[in-house]
Amino acid sequence: MGRPAAGFTLLELLVVLMIIAISVGVVSLSMRDGSATQLEREGARLSALLEMARAESRVTGTPVRWVPASGAADKADQPGSGSGFRFVGMSKLQPLPSRWLDEAVSAQVVGGDSVLLGPEALLPPQRIVLRLAEQRLELATDGLGPFAVVNATP
Repeated sequence: MGRPAAGFTLLELLVVLMIIAISVGVVSLSMRDGSATQLEREGARLSALLEMARAESRVTGTPVRWVPASGAADKADQPGSGSGFRFVGMSKLQPLPSRWLDEAVSAQVVGGDSVLLGPEALLPPQRIVLRLAEQRLELATDGLGPFAVVNATP
């Protein structure tokens, strides 16, 4: 009599591969995007938008301000836009976004109600605090350099 065959059957290998595929699917679904990552995205996006508005302000020579939404009054000014922000003084030909990617994000300008973006090359130092759930992120400029993340705390 012969020796029994060594190794695995095709059916056993398929069952193992199916278990691995299901496990990977469950793990990838459970790894959701956290609020810290979302807030970092919002900070990077806002920084880019602020620099775009600053550049347009310098080119056109018109003052531009960034104003975060403060509640129902701002929602009335921008019908259908939800809570967000607005750029005052920008050209209507190429409007910048006025909504957060996540509607739960809130912003506050430290020491004022808006951020001056130009047209002068030298601006006062300015700070913006973004919040999402318990996460907090600060964007700041010294007035000469671009807005950048300076502080992120849970």
